[in-house]
Amino acid sequence: MKIIIIGGGISGCTAYLQLKKHLPNPPPPEQHEITIYEAYNTNINTTHEDRDGETHSSTLVIGGGLGLFPNGLNVIKRLDEDILRNIVCGGYAIAQQDLRSKTGTLLVRMDSTADPEQDGKRMHLLATSRHSLWSNLRLRIPDCDIETKRVVKVVASPGDRNEIHFSDGSAPVKADLVIGGDGIKGITKNALFPGEEDVYRPEYQGLVGVGGFISTDEVKDLVEDGSMNLVFGGNGFFGYFFSDSASSAPNRDSVCRVSEPGAYLGWWSTYAVDECPDPNTLDAEAVSKQLRERHAQWGDPVIQKVLGSLDVKSMYPTWTSPQLPTWERDGVVLIGDAAHALPSTSGQGSSQALEDAEAFAMLLSHSLHRLYQRAPADIKAYKTTITTAAKQYMEIRRPRVQNIVENAQRMQNTKRDMGVIAEYGMYCAMWIAGCFPGIMLRSLKRVVNYNIAEEVNSIKQQE
Repeated sequence: MKIIIIGGGISGCTAYLQLKKHLPNPPPPEQHEITIYEAYNTNINTTHEDRDGETHSSTLVIGGGLGLFPNGLNVIKRLDEDILRNIVCGGYAIAQQDLRSKTGTLLVRMDSTADPEQDGKRMHLLATSRHSLWSNLRLRIPDCDIETKRVVKVVASPGDRNEIHFSDGSAPVKADLVIGGDGIKGITKNALFPGEEDVYRPEYQGLVGVGGFISTDEVKDLVEDGSMNLVFGGNGFFGYFFSDSASSAPNRDSVCRVSEPGAYLGWWSTYAVDECPDPNTLDAEAVSKQLRERHAQWGDPVIQKVLGSLDVKSMYPTWTSPQLPTWERDGVVLIGDAAHALPSTSGQGSSQALEDAEAFAMLLSHSLHRLYQRAPADIKAYKTTITTAAKQYMEIRRPRVQNIVENAQRMQNTKRDMGVIAEYGMYCAMWIAGCFPGIMLRSLKRVVNYNIAEEVNSIKQQE
C-alpha cells in the first residue's frame, strides 16, 4: 500500500510513527511505502534564521507553548516510552491548575492529574514547547521519508488511486491512502468537498494570543512548583507556567513527579481583536505597549514581572473550522486540526491529534489483517479497507471531539472583553464552582483518563 501524509507537523509525524508501529506486513511481494510531504524544511538542525521567513508552525521555538494531558501522554507512551521520556525531559510536570482573578486571588484549584495507573503512579499534565514535542517525533523519522514539496491539490478518486499535485509543477503522484495532517488551513480537506471550499473555510474567532518566556529567577518565589496559573479579567486572559525542569532534577524524565523548575517561565495573553492581525507583520513594540496598557491594573505580581521584561516574538490568531460532515472520502482521511480545530481553551489540541493518529492506525491495521487473510490486495480492496477503517475512526472520534469543542467554546467566552458586572459575576461563578471540586473535576477527569487504545480494542472485539 502506498501512503502519503500531507504535513510534517505533530499530526503528520505521529501518523507516520503509528502506521509504522501498527501496520501488518502485506503478503510478498507487496510492501507499505509511507512518504510525508511538507512545504517547509523540517530538518532538525535548520535554525529559525535559515528559513527565510518560511517556518512551519511546529518548528517555532519562541512562543510555542502547549499542554499535554495524560490522555495524550499515554498515546506517546504506548508508541514509544523512550520518546515520552525525552519529551518529558524537555517540559515540566503540572500537578494543578490555579484559576485566579486579575488581582491574583485564587478562585479555583483543579487537580490536573489522571487516576492512578496499575503501578500506583499518577500522570500529570505536561507543559512543554511545540518544538520539543515535534522534534522528538521528527527525530524518529528517516529523512528519506520526508520530501520538502508544497502540495496544492489532492484529488480523491473512487475507482483509482488518489492524486497529489505540487506547486513546482512536478508530475503528480498517486497513493492508495492520503492522510491530511496539514492543519486548519491545509488543502487536503478540499478533496473531501470539491466545489465547496468556501463553505468549510477556517473562521477567525476574534481572539489573538501573544506569548513568550522570561527567566525563572525573576518569579520563582511567586509561583508554586507544579502549578499552571490561569488569570481572568474583564479585558482578557493571562496564563503562566514553568516550562522546563532543572537539569539537575533527579526525576525530570518522569511526568508523575513535580521537579524543581528550570530556567524559564512561559506566559501567554489572550484578548479580543476584531480584525485578524497578520503575524508576519508583527510590530513587537506596538504589541508590547498594548499589553502593558491592557494589564496595567492587574494586581497579579507575576504578570507585572512579565510586563516589565516583555520580549514579544509571536502572535497567534485563534481560528476554528466549521464542523465537517465527514473526515474521509475515497481514501483521503483527515486527522488533527485538519479534521477538527479545537479552541486553545480546550488544552487538548495536540492530545486529540495524537489520539486521532493512534486510533486510525490501529483500525486500519485491523482491517488490513482481515484483508490479507482472505483476498489479494488490489486497488479496490485497499479502498474498501481504508473506508471501513475510516468509518470506525469517525464513529469513535467525532462524539468525543465535539464534546471537548463545546466545553472549550464556553470557556473561550471568558477571554473576551466584558463589563464590570459580568467580570465579577464570572469570579463568583468560579469561586462557587471551586467550593464543589468534585463536580467541576468530573468532566476534566473524563477527558484525561480516556484511553483511545482501549476503545479501539473494544470495537475490534465486537466484530
